[in-house]
Amino acid sequence: MEVFVTAAVSGSRNPLAAFAGAALLALLAPLALSGPAGAGAAPYTVAPLTFTVRAGDGDCTVDADLYRPAGADAANPAPAVLATNGFGGSKSDGSTDTIGKAFAARGYVALVYSGLGFGESGCLISLDDPAVDGEAASRLLDFLGGVRAADDGTRADYVTLDGAGDPRVGMFGGSYGGAIQFATAAVDHRVDALVPLITWNDLSYALAPNNTRARTGVTSDTLGVFKWQWTNGFYLIGEGQPLLNPSLDPSRFNRLDCLHFTARACETIRLLNSGRYPADRTGAMLAYTRGVSPVSHLDRVRAPTLIVQGQADTLFNLNEATATYRTLTAQGTTAKMIWQSWGHSGGMVPGELDLEQGNLETSYVGRRTLAWFDRYLRGNRAADTGPAFAYYRDWESGYGTAATLPGLSRTLYLSGDGKLVGSRSEVVPGTRHYTNLPLPSSHSENSLAGLIPLLPDPEPYDTEGAHLDWTSAPLTAPLDVVGAPRATLEVRSPKTAKVQDSGDAADRLVLFAKVYDVAPDGGRTLVNRLVAPVRVPDVTRPFTVELPGIVHRYEKGHRLAFVIAAGDTAYFGNRGIRPVTVALAPEDAGVLRLPVVPAS
Repeated sequence: MEVFVTAAVSGSRNPLAAFAGAALLALLAPLALSGPAGAGAAPYTVAPLTFTVRAGDGDCTVDADLYRPAGADAANPAPAVLATNGFGGSKSDGSTDTIGKAFAARGYVALVYSGLGFGESGCLISLDDPAVDGEAASRLLDFLGGVRAADDGTRADYVTLDGAGDPRVGMFGGSYGGAIQFATAAVDHRVDALVPLITWNDLSYALAPNNTRARTGVTSDTLGVFKWQWTNGFYLIGEGQPLLNPSLDPSRFNRLDCLHFTARACETIRLLNSGRYPADRTGAMLAYTRGVSPVSHLDRVRAPTLIVQGQADTLFNLNEATATYRTLTAQGTTAKMIWQSWGHSGGMVPGELDLEQGNLETSYVGRRTLAWFDRYLRGNRAADTGPAFAYYRDWESGYGTAATLPGLSRTLYLSGDGKLVGSRSEVVPGTRHYTNLPLPSSHSENSLAGLIPLLPDPEPYDTEGAHLDWTSAPLTAPLDVVGAPRATLEVRSPKTAKVQDSGDAADRLVLFAKVYDVAPDGGRTLVNRLVAPVRVPDVTRPFTVELPGIVHRYEKGHRLAFVIAAGDTAYFGNRGIRPVTVALAPEDAGVLRLPVVPAS
């Protein structure tokens, strides 16, 4: 049955509800994001369809909605947009069906579907595995290309083709609906354009980040520090599917101790929660999480890609988008990157891309998306797809732009007296100490506070005696930081040195590095509540920490404070109490480097 509609919808403005938290919201605090296409939007029809597809080792039923713009027929074909939901959502949640409505109203054929294991679609949750989720999406491309029918016999003979069975198609969506784009494009080169929002590069980093000694991008060979709040929150969303969809088909059940995920996914969660990380088990876990992540299949992605990542995002931070961007551009894949204000941790501001307001034409990210599809789907070579890199500035209207990512251009030194100074000659020799406490001693965030309105989230803090900080002099002019700061330092922990080579990564020292903005009145701001968890590789040698990327103006009169802390409430910490010493001298000072751009 087809339903004739225009593009008027309504909903809430929670960006995380839009792309990654629909299920948890349905369980605890229902919110949805949707939006109108604007006045005068073209009408379209909507037809619910199902597809039985081969994915991995089994068959899956995929539940979808087909949005057909008025006037699209075999004589007047239109390019297509394929999209699916964020983790825990479905084709029917406010954000996902808005994608179908928005693009159909702008003349695109839109096929929007519930991802495997969600909504009314079958099979287990397999974390956007190319061999499963990617192959399922590829079968939907067959439908758009006219070489297969839906289960009820419906065929699409009104999609623009690049060749027999090859539809002109782009993909759009966020979070879980962003990573699927890379999985699909890796297994099926018929995809012509990608616009992934707020998604990951390497799940091993997203779930247990280690911000030191990355082998490439954000990928480290050593398991990082378990991000227990985010990870267990999404695990509960997956395992709680029967509460949202009481009549699940049998293909969505695995076993009693792992209801709806693939077994390897459940094994990963159990290992991370165990707090014990022997090399053989963590090696297998890292191989699995990377195997289903874009980092392992970006080399097969050729579709032009507009990466959009959120500055307010402690789940998938800007470093993940940067790793993806650098990989794609290095291999010759056309790619550009935008850092918008909002992500999984909030950050929505007026004027930003907001589907509830239907502002694709008026928001910066919306206009860039439309131009991207105009060029690569409609073939308009005159379409201006914008600069290589753009970032949202909260201190000035509009976006800053650049041809390349800013480099590290400002160096500060850690002095033994607790100061951040501008030259080695200003470093005062000194030794400072802190001690790990049995419970987390610092707070950055309650990760799911944005999803659960009643969950309190105190301001960030650090407990006396369980952290060290170094603070600069008041700034004489504004300082604009755009990118990931990098710190090099050395810490001593004799108790850790005795056990760090045990073969269990949990025996290595854990610490958390971060940079505060300190106002003249002493008020401290942890920019977007971002921290850099580190599992120190060797407490007898220097190491370098790449902090999460930020876009922030430190105003005149403000100071920077660099902090290393023993623990954090959002992460697992150290096994036991471990005193830490930092000794500094002019010839052996810690260094903090900042990517600074000219003040605008």
